[in-house]
Amino acid sequence: MADPRERRGARRVSVSGHFGARALATLEVRLVDLSITGARIEHGELLRPGSRCTFHLPPAVGSAVLSARVVHSRVVGATPMPDGDRQLLYQSGLAFLNVSPNQQAALEEVLKRITPGGGIGDARLTF
Repeated sequence: MADPRERRGARRVSVSGHFGARALATLEVRLVDLSITGARIEHGELLRPGSRCTFHLPPAVGSAVLSARVVHSRVVGATPMPDGDRQLLYQSGLAFLNVSPNQQAALEEVLKRITPGGGIGDARLTF
């Protein structure tokens, strides 16, 4: 008879040894500035410099998806939370990697359409 405390839908098997795995995470970010070579983003999670991610431009300006590396990440303030706590606010610099001619052309089009100080929506990072 099955253990009534067991709620899994399938049997789980223990694994011996050391086997790595990878999980993808998506982080919503605010795009602060953008260039052909990289971007500055604002977010509520610390990003580790040197880590690689996939940068998704906001849909309002195109559907470009670029590989990037986090160059730096620093605290720039804190946001009050409803429970009275404060959440740290970070800004990070991204350097785009291996930009193809098509991606560069898409970035150039986006940069032509953005007005300084204008909003373009939120971007996403996938790790």
